[in-house]
Amino acid sequence: MLEERGIITHKGTIVDATFVDAPRQRNSRDENKQIKDGEIPEDWEKKPHKMYQKDTDARWTKKGDETHFGYKDHVKVDSDSKLILEYAVTSANVHDSNEFEDFFNEKDEAAYADSAYVGKELSEHVKNEVCEKGYRSKPLTAEQKENNRRKSKIRCRIEHVFGFMTMSMNGLTVRSIGLRRAAFNIGLTNLVYNLCRYSIIQRKELAKG
Repeated sequence: MLEERGIITHKGTIVDATFVDAPRQRNSRDENKQIKDGEIPEDWEKKPHKMYQKDTDARWTKKGDETHFGYKDHVKVDSDSKLILEYAVTSANVHDSNEFEDFFNEKDEAAYADSAYVGKELSEHVKNEVCEKGYRSKPLTAEQKENNRRKSKIRCRIEHVFGFMTMSMNGLTVRSIGLRRAAFNIGLTNLVYNLCRYSIIQRKELAKG
């Protein structure tokens, strides 16, 4: 229905991910290492009530000066409507670009993303509008920088999505335990965002008419 009404156009598709923080676990280094290796600390197995309070799916990661524990919400957004079209939930340590190629289909005309997604393959019919990345021995040319600015004007629209979730919905945290429940809660947050966004689009259409 949204496609038929021209609200979702698929002319530009933006992909990005945001951290969804979970309650931090106070584990020892040994316990964290065992969890990372896919093992359950022996002491926890003997204390089922303690085990119920431990999230063995969430992971620690660091980005710049920020440390996060929890999950990631990977989303695919229509650049015109800013509606979320698809999403995937992973632990926080999974790289953003891992959930990229599977997001695109025959309807998508162009793919926008930041330089973290450089090098990922796309179907021939999808125009690659991923921001380029400079290297120490090979800095970006003036033309590449200008192209990045052009791409970023569209790519930045996905930040409006995450900003709305943070400021208006307080939605970038989970209080559940485990990936399955986190995926449900994050999916629900994405759905509620879409309902809020659709109501804004409706009000704009009524104001024009």
